[in-house]
Amino acid sequence: MEIAGNVFVVTGGGNGIGRAVVLDLLARGAGVAAVDVSEAALAETAALAGNAGLFSTHVVDLADRDAVEALPEAVVAAHGQVDGVLNVAGIIQRFVPVNDLSYEEVEKVMAVNYWGVVHMCKAFLPHLLERPAASIVNVGSMGGLSPVPGQSAYGASKAAVKLFTEGLYAELLDTPVAVTVVFPGAIATNISANSGIGQARDVSETGGSAMRMTTAQEAARQIVAAVEKGSYRATIGNDARMVDLLSRLMPRRTTEMITKKMGAMLQSMAPSTT
Repeated sequence: MEIAGNVFVVTGGGNGIGRAVVLDLLARGAGVAAVDVSEAALAETAALAGNAGLFSTHVVDLADRDAVEALPEAVVAAHGQVDGVLNVAGIIQRFVPVNDLSYEEVEKVMAVNYWGVVHMCKAFLPHLLERPAASIVNVGSMGGLSPVPGQSAYGASKAAVKLFTEGLYAELLDTPVAVTVVFPGAIATNISANSGIGQARDVSETGGSAMRMTTAQEAARQIVAAVEKGSYRATIGNDARMVDLLSRLMPRRTTEMITKKMGAMLQSMAPSTT
């Protein structure tokens, strides 16, 4: 679908990939409603956007269904229409095994990563079905294709996003709404701090070093390109493409390879018992 002249809602628009997607869409002539839980982060995005087109900000907790259900009315009031929804927002968990993870932490990850996507799709789908062409993009993760020790709850939330999005694709085949699922690998963002887990060093959910990470701007470019093409899926980064292939060819071996790679990191982040 066309980018210029259409209106897109982007979650996680206050930082990271979400902010980069907002700026990319604006630069291409789209109207954008940026959604984030942080008012301060949205203000920073607005400052970066400047006067780059029709732009609005909306402070919403995606885990709050009532707040999300009120969002379409606010977006239509600001922009007159909605042509696409890009669910980019996501958080990771602490790098600890499930045995050391509280129920509250698991529930928080699922509430944002999975239920946030469900809330947004349910709230906006009636509006998108009325458009001549529309788009839903849900961002999963390489961590939802094969397990990463220390990120089991996070991976489960992203695997749920994958199947939910593929189900939407099947249900909407004969409608104007294109549905895309995106699998980023290691992306250079501050996801640890934005997830509220207080890691002292910058670590992606996949364990990739900063030298091998895809930039948020490049990830955004590929996500927007997927909207233009109406892609079924997009896999971002050589690491994600490799895991996507290997997890299908040899799932057990891939799990063991990732476990070996991540073992030292998981041990280094384990709470001290002394």
